Amino acid sequence: MQRMIAPEISTWPAEDFALIGGSCTDCGATVFPIQALCPRCSHPAVEEITLPRTGTLVAWTTQGFLPGAPYLGDETAQTFVPFGVGLVQLGDVIRVEARLTENDPDKLEFGMDVGLTTVPLGTDSDGAQVLTFAFQPA
Repeated sequence: MQRMIAPEISTWPAEDFALIGGSCTDCGATVFPIQALCPRCSHPAVEEITLPRTGTLVAWTTQGFLPGAPYLGDETAQTFVPFGVGLVQLGDVIRVEARLTENDPDKLEFGMDVGLTTVPLGTDSDGAQVLTFAFQPA
């Protein structure tokens, strides 16, 4: 059994799932994840939108150490494998910070095309595999 770490942020388990953001009907600001008030104008006029599934990697780094709490991964200091983290421009809509499926700096480059996917994060108390969204080179 699998579940998404935060079910409200995407349309997973749909086959071509997308992230769910918000768009302010007053000022046009886009947010991810969706929130009740617009971060630009503070109006409660944010409507749910689905974000593009593909984008461009505009910045990236490698997470080389085990994240601290409240990290929900199953790794220990002995089993931790560094992972890529990137800033992805989704069309002309929004930039999203996300985990990357690639952690080799020789295989990541600024401006490369990436697509939405999932990666395993850990196991919850019920034994279900917890997934998180990530982007992979296209």
